[in-house]
Parts: sequence; C-alpha cells; structure tokens
Amino acid sequence: MRNNLILLILFTTTILFSCKGPEARRPVQQSSGSFIQESAQRNKALYEQEKQQIEGLITSDTLQEYITSDSGFWYYYNVKDSTSAETPAFGDRVVFSYNIKDLSGNVVLTKEEAGLQDYRIDQTNQDLISGLRDGIKLMKEGETVTFLFPSYKAYGYYGLENKLGTNVPVQSTVTLQTIEKTTEN
Repeated sequence: MRNNLILLILFTTTILFSCKGPEARRPVQQSSGSFIQESAQRNKALYEQEKQQIEGLITSDTLQEYITSDSGFWYYYNVKDSTSAETPAFGDRVVFSYNIKDLSGNVVLTKEEAGLQDYRIDQTNQDLISGLRDGIKLMKEGETVTFLFPSYKAYGYYGLENKLGTNVPVQSTVTLQTIEKTTEN
C-alpha cells in the first residue's frame, strides 16, 4: 500500500511538471531595426530630391497648368473633356495608350512599344506602374493627360530593363480611349 502511494505521488508530480506550455523560441541574433530606419531616411531624401526636380520642371514650363494629385504625382491636361463627368470606377474596363519619357523628354517607351492597354480598374493584375493605375482613375473618355511621376510611383528601385535606371522619375502621356462601365457600378 505504501509503495502504491509513493508510485501514485511520483506519477502525479511527473505529470504535473511535464505539462508545461510551449516556450517561444528566441532569435539567435537580434536586430535593432536600424536598417529599416536608415532605408526610410534614404527614401525620404530621394523623394525630396525628385520632388525638387519635378517642381523645377513645373516652374520652367509656363505653358501648362499643373495639378497636384492626392496620390503623390503631378499632371496637366493635353486634351480635356469638360462635358463628360464619367471617370472610371472599380471594375470598369478601360482601353488606353501611353508612353514613358524621362524628365528631360527622352523617350524610354513609345506608345507603339507599350501597345494598346486593356485594363480593368483595380482588378487586373497587370504590369502597370502604380502612377498609371492611379492616374487613369482621374481621366474621362477621350482625354489625354501628361503625368509626372516620382520614381516610387514609376519603376522605382528596379527601373525598366535596359531602358531606365533605378529611382528615376518619369513623365507619361496617356490617352484614355474608352471606358466600359460594369453592371456592378
């Protein structure tokens, strides 16, 4: 009886002490996050430099009336439609053409090279730069707009293969040819 009691106590204590919750593994090396902070500072400085470059171009171009977008780029209308109020909305299908130039006006990508684009607003997983995706939403059918994009709205760190270096701001002239409204809108 005494042996059974000792075995029971031993068995109970073994079970109680072995039922410990899982412990989180600690990293072997801890990072202070300084790389991320330094990268953010570099990107802010790069943006300020590009912004000054773009604003210098805007100041020297007295023929156009530039508009600043909420999305972080600048644009002006080459052809404006003041009669239509319809801009593309989520899910609408648009057909447009565009070109890409550097800020000096050197052609990087012609309209012919880019081809006619068929794009569904905010749904198509297409290789469009974020500036174009945002800019098209501001346009009406038949309009032509020239956009000035800082590099983070254009090709950014990656550039455009064999045509445009990294972190280069660009300008793009876009002609929105058609807007096909979806039944959901």
